[in-house]
Amino acid sequence: MEAVDRQAAPGRLELVREFVNTYDAGTLQEELDSPEQLRLWLIGHGLLADERPVSGPELERALSAREALRDLILASNRRMPGSDALETLNRLGKEASLTVRFEQDGSSELEPAVPGVNGAIGRMLAIVYASMVDGTWSRLKACEACEWAYYDRSKNRSRTWCSMDTCGSRNKARAYRRRRRTHG
Repeated sequence: MEAVDRQAAPGRLELVREFVNTYDAGTLQEELDSPEQLRLWLIGHGLLADERPVSGPELERALSAREALRDLILASNRRMPGSDALETLNRLGKEASLTVRFEQDGSSELEPAVPGVNGAIGRMLAIVYASMVDGTWSRLKACEACEWAYYDRSKNRSRTWCSMDTCGSRNKARAYRRRRRTHG
């Protein structure tokens, strides 16, 4: 039996989780630090087919999408997403010209009508929409400590840290020291 990555999201939602995690807020490491890096990431993840270069404004748009998605994911940890994030995602969905595509088997799917980076962002937004409909979105969360996106596989959906070994332990130790100071 194959081991399941406890951080990974199911199906295509994993693509969104990986995209959000191209920036590590804990270490301040940016994977998409140039238009070329974005182009290679999108091609490597099957979101961009053409070989044309990615522009600086397209990189900025993709990074804006990523951070708006992170904000939406953080909302899964019991807080409301910011209106800026919602406006950004709505604008990007419109720029991708998301449309419904009906298939012979009776299924339907949102699909971007534009190519390139806008289309790639649109495909990720369509995945988010589908995961909201199928109920998997609420389990995609971001760590309260480092904002790393993970999929909450706990029975009661109460996980709040990416890992108990790192962020969970640090937060519990911090809370313990705080209690000791106030009661000590």
